[in-house]
Amino acid sequence: MELEVFTLPNGIRLVHRNIPNVVAHFGIFISAGTRNEEKHEHGIAHFIEHTIFKGTEKRTVYHILNRLDNVGADLNAYTSKEETCFYATFLNEYYERTLELFQDILFHSVFPEKELEKEKQVVMEEIRSYLDTPAEQIFDDFEDLVFDGHSLGRNILGTAKTLKTFRREHILDFMRKNYYPDEMILVSVGNIRFEKLAKLVIKYFNVSPQTGNKQNEPPFNNYIPKQKIVNKKINQVHCLIGNTAYSYTDGRRIPMALLNNMLGGPVMNSRLSLALRERSGLTYHCESSYLPYSDSGIVNIYFGTDRELYPRALEIVHKELSRLRTQKLTKIQLHTIQKQLTGQLAIAQESNLGQMLAIGKSFLLQNHFDPIETIISRIRATTAEELLEIANDVFEPSKLSTLTFHP
Repeated sequence: MELEVFTLPNGIRLVHRNIPNVVAHFGIFISAGTRNEEKHEHGIAHFIEHTIFKGTEKRTVYHILNRLDNVGADLNAYTSKEETCFYATFLNEYYERTLELFQDILFHSVFPEKELEKEKQVVMEEIRSYLDTPAEQIFDDFEDLVFDGHSLGRNILGTAKTLKTFRREHILDFMRKNYYPDEMILVSVGNIRFEKLAKLVIKYFNVSPQTGNKQNEPPFNNYIPKQKIVNKKINQVHCLIGNTAYSYTDGRRIPMALLNNMLGGPVMNSRLSLALRERSGLTYHCESSYLPYSDSGIVNIYFGTDRELYPRALEIVHKELSRLRTQKLTKIQLHTIQKQLTGQLAIAQESNLGQMLAIGKSFLLQNHFDPIETIISRIRATTAEELLEIANDVFEPSKLSTLTFHP
């Protein structure tokens, strides 16, 4: 994968990959997410993601939506703990139309109070939907348990209480504190000459640099394992077990991802799926996940089951974790899981949109993007001894926290 990189005078970075497709993808990545919020701002990064499309100095919300929708393009956005992204998929001929619209939204949004009040209700419904889904809510609540007292633990949507307080001046203040050009990445994957794209980016994004110093949240480093049971009016027991893990730039990230994929990744033959579902019939859904952040990370195991079956399911999970800590993989087992993950990565590379999103996140966190060949090389270089060491570090019983939603 060949990437071309250009930095504007104001610090905004452009990353482009040329592909011979009629469809292109373009995204703006900003190093500002939930962890950059103060307590009274909880949820404002996500609220900005919603309301930045509600009107600019020269466009109404309807003009914004129609600008790309009318040519068959797809306009979207997301907020995470550490970044906000606005992106679009469109035909190559609409590159300039897309860039012009994004610069108008990013630098000239006016956040009309009338539109803000309407969107508060939309986000409130999103919050209610999430609260009605314990299998989703438990993941956010578990991060709050693990990252206790730190902004990494706050859920992305915010709360009804903080949402009601947001006004236009609060949005503009958050953007002034966090939307710095030198912490923005423009990523393009499409069929356009880099020289032409760079000229368009200079034309629309070479705004005056913002002055001041962004105040970043300090790293999280005071993890204390906790056990918590929450009683709810639900039909199943939902359980999460986990620990803090390695950051995005940690050399153990790829081996950790390999270990997690074997334990409970998105495959039918993961150890958790075979033990809990195929052999025991105890769960409909079980998984493990590993999410690295810029200076920390989290790994967890999830399953839902009947209250009568919960003790047995919990016993099986801990048995599988014990196997990871005590039984070194054979050469054949190691080779198999390495092939499995490299195959998944290769298939994921087929998505140009996925590539664009991955490039943006990687440049925000480490100012470069590792090609798939580099990642595959690291996977193949991982040893059984290394996986055993990581398993004993991350899945040591005394380090594990558990959150249970109980009927």
